[in-house]
Order: sequence, then C-alpha cells, then structure tokens
Amino acid sequence: MKYSKFFIWLRAARPQTLPASFVPILAGASLAWHHSVFRWDASLVALLCALLIQIGTNFANDYYDFLKGADTPDRIGFERATAAGLVTPNAMFRATYLTMALAFVLGLYLVWIGGWIILMIGLLSLLFGVLYTGGPFPLGYNGLGDLFVFIFFGIVAVMGTYYVNALQWSVQSFWLSVPVGALCVNILVVNNLRDIEQDKQTGKRTLGVLLGEKALQTEYLLLVIVSFLTPFIFFLLYNFSLWIFLPFLSLPFALQLIHHIWYHDDKRELNQTLERTAKFMVFFGALLSIGILFQ
Repeated sequence: MKYSKFFIWLRAARPQTLPASFVPILAGASLAWHHSVFRWDASLVALLCALLIQIGTNFANDYYDFLKGADTPDRIGFERATAAGLVTPNAMFRATYLTMALAFVLGLYLVWIGGWIILMIGLLSLLFGVLYTGGPFPLGYNGLGDLFVFIFFGIVAVMGTYYVNALQWSVQSFWLSVPVGALCVNILVVNNLRDIEQDKQTGKRTLGVLLGEKALQTEYLLLVIVSFLTPFIFFLLYNFSLWIFLPFLSLPFALQLIHHIWYHDDKRELNQTLERTAKFMVFFGALLSIGILFQ
C-alpha cells in the first residue's frame, strides 16, 4: 500500500502517544489557573515544546531502534517508518534533530520567562529524549525507560509548566505530577508487555524482559491505583472540594483496561489497549484538570 509523505511522517510521529505530552501541560496550567497565576503565552509555548520533544523522541526511537536491529520483521507493534523502508535512515536522523532544534528555539521564550532553570530543564529533556534509545547506554534498553518517562513526562513537565506560569515552585504541582507521570508510564508498560518476546530476541532489556510479564501487569495495576489515590491528597491536605474526585468517573474504563492487561489471548490485542490507555490518560487528566478549575 502506498502512503503519502504526509501520512508517513504523521504515523512516524506516533500520534497515539502524544497525550503523554499534552496532559502534563494541561494539568500544570490548570493548577496555575487555580492559583490565579496562569499565562496563556507560557502555557501555549510549553505545550508546543512538549509536543515537539515527544515527536522528536519518537523519531529518535524509530531511527535508533532500526540501527540497533530492534525492529525485526516479527514486530507486532505499530509499523516503524525506517524499518519498513518508508523513510531513509538519514531522513529520520535529520527529522529527529530538526524537531528537537525547533523545540529548543521555541523553548528560548520560556527561558526568557523562567530563567536558567528552564534552560537546564529543556536541555536535559532534549538530551534524554535522544538517549532513550540512542547513545552508548540507551535508557529504554536497560530497564530505565519507566523511570525516565515518570520523571520527564510527569514531574518535570507538570512542575515545569506550573513554574513558567507562576515563576515559583509548588508542592501541589509535584503531587499533581504523580498521577500524570503514572499514567504516562502505563503507555510504556503496555508497549513493553506487547513487545516482550521481540525485545528478548533483540537484546532490549526492558523491565518486562528483566522481571517478566506479571511484573508489568502488576506495575500497570499499581500505577492506576496511585493515580486514583492522588485526589485524596488534595482533598485531605489542601482542602480541595469534592470536585477533585471528578476523575473517579473514569474508573470503569480503568477497570476495563486492567482486565485487558491481565487477560488477553494475543499480544496484538495490546495495540488497541495501548491506544485506549493513552485515551484514558486524556480522560483522567481532563477530569482532574476540570476538578481543579472548579475549586
């Protein structure tokens, strides 16, 4: 089947994973709004930078996984553009660093607002976005992918967004980053659970390869539980109203996903579970943000 160039690059950007960059910005901005320190310009640029870094990381994964031979013909996950021959390795390499460079240029506006600390955060985000699959010690190949995602797509993204709005750090923004980071990690958990056999064959040492399928299934369950416990922290410690429990409307969907993670007949089914996990993150994140705005 012949695809247009636009469609090829759109698929390579892996839009099904982009909630990992959108929801953290939404959460951080909603808390800034609640504290009456919200800035449209800072939040919008933070969103654009987050999306570009996420896309650049996806391009880097496409390129470096191809170089390392991780994308074999037996792959059951979403098609990779470089491995499928739809994009040349050189083109994917250029796209990776062009996207990252654009994120850096836009991020200079946030540096102008927030100072050197934002510059450091931005540079580390760009660096580790490449080192996730690139470099001599790729994080995703050595069981550190989950930690990377939790830190950068949870803590850093949410707290950083709040900071460029308020120009000060907030303990509340840390607690808000916990469910966001947890649900981001669950997207990766599904990915690793689906690819566990292929990863073993190619030497990719994810947590699934190191600890087994049951560990990933348990991790997914625990991260969902952590996400639903977070509203109690805001209610009990910070006197938020009952609106903070709005995310519990998403509980039936969470239970369905947990069931799919533990009981599936074919690993290919997890492609759909991955997409639904990302959609669940959006649903949960939107409800949590609305709950904060309604305080």
